[in-house]
Amino acid sequence: MILYRQANGWVVTHEGRLGRVGEKSLDELLARADLHEYLNAAARGGSEAGSIDPSTLQPPVGSQEIWAAGVTYYRSRVARMEESERASSFYDRVYTAERPELFFKCLPWKAVGPGSPVAIRSDAAWSVPEPELVLVVNSERHIVGYTIGNDMSSRDIEGENPLYLPQAKIYNSSCAIGPGILIQSEPLAAATRITLAIERGGKTVFSGETAISAMKRRPEELVEYLYRDQTFSTGAFLFTGTGIVPPDSFTLERGDVVRIGIDGIGELVNPVG
Repeated sequence: MILYRQANGWVVTHEGRLGRVGEKSLDELLARADLHEYLNAAARGGSEAGSIDPSTLQPPVGSQEIWAAGVTYYRSRVARMEESERASSFYDRVYTAERPELFFKCLPWKAVGPGSPVAIRSDAAWSVPEPELVLVVNSERHIVGYTIGNDMSSRDIEGENPLYLPQAKIYNSSCAIGPGILIQSEPLAAATRITLAIERGGKTVFSGETAISAMKRRPEELVEYLYRDQTFSTGAFLFTGTGIVPPDSFTLERGDVVRIGIDGIGELVNPVG
């Protein structure tokens, strides 16, 4: 089932039905021990599902902090080493280390949803989207759902010095999430695909694909490290890293359109503003 956030509240689609959810916040929903049963009942009591207009959707977040993991795919390791020759060994060691790279990405109210523009830093010369699977985790450290994220990044800023990573990653409209949350208790299939397409002037100028089986670290491992000595009273969102990186010769331009798809969840589409 997929949970969507609209201006007037949350709706859920499941088995061809669409139901309105009583709770008005994701905080309340993630606190429910019977979340799956509750949403199932809401869908069964709804109407026959039609298509949901993406323009009505808002980022599917509540008060949850949004965090991210890095260097979880081999392709990301290579890209990070290439962009920062002086610190390349750091990224190699992160990829093979027991402890993952984790960093704060975004306050919930700064995330943008489907159709809203993502941004390029004004002082960056090399910017790319990073298509990622995002874990939705409750306060008890349980992964209750999955969504799609775009971790916009300024590669030249981070490449100049790894300590500049917060500036490369955290700025206005640098985090997109949506279109909805796939709610399920089982792990996603290893063959689940993540796709990226970047359009410019109506033509695709870059596309790529990976599968979550290429992720070096298990989602549960990333959650365990995130929650070490930290309390998330309403849960958290955790980006799991990217396995699709455009070539070094590519940089985003304003007016581009970024399309990120994940099997079973849908497609997150954002123009670059």
